[in-house]
Amino acid sequence: MSLQGWNYRYVGPADLLELVRPGVEGRHIRSAADFDDWASALDTEELGEPFTFVVDAARVLRLAPRCSEHVVCAGGGTVLAAGEMSFREESGRWVVDVVSNQSTGYCPDGSSWSAVADALDAVGIEHPSGFTHEVVFRRCPACGQLSIVREEDFICVFCDEVLPQEWNLDGDGGGAAN
Repeated sequence: MSLQGWNYRYVGPADLLELVRPGVEGRHIRSAADFDDWASALDTEELGEPFTFVVDAARVLRLAPRCSEHVVCAGGGTVLAAGEMSFREESGRWVVDVVSNQSTGYCPDGSSWSAVADALDAVGIEHPSGFTHEVVFRRCPACGQLSIVREEDFICVFCDEVLPQEWNLDGDGGGAAN
């Protein structure tokens, strides 16, 4: 099953949804000028840290400080991708240094990379050819816990049951198709 173009619903703790309020979502980055405005308001230390990001359902990159919750960055909506991203300046241009799909609120599949690449291309920010660190998320069908698959070992760390090979994090085993 390919999840490319998938709208991921929030699957994290319900209490974090209470943090979602109008005006606190991540900064919309639609152009290089948007990114430059956003980056110029940050100090060197902040720019050295990874940022929380989502690509929202409108295919727009949103950025927020690293400690931000992905669901808040997304304004509570569905996303095409979510994770962490860091930047560096290279020859007077911004480039993505490190990018992952690490979001335990949305648990996006690795196939969400295409949405990230498209959003960065639209802004004009150079990026790697894929996630520099890809996280594999699965929900254990036996105990219901969220698991992160490490070293291709599809065994639940909570109950030792076998985890599915295919992404299964949304409550009904799927997401909303685009």
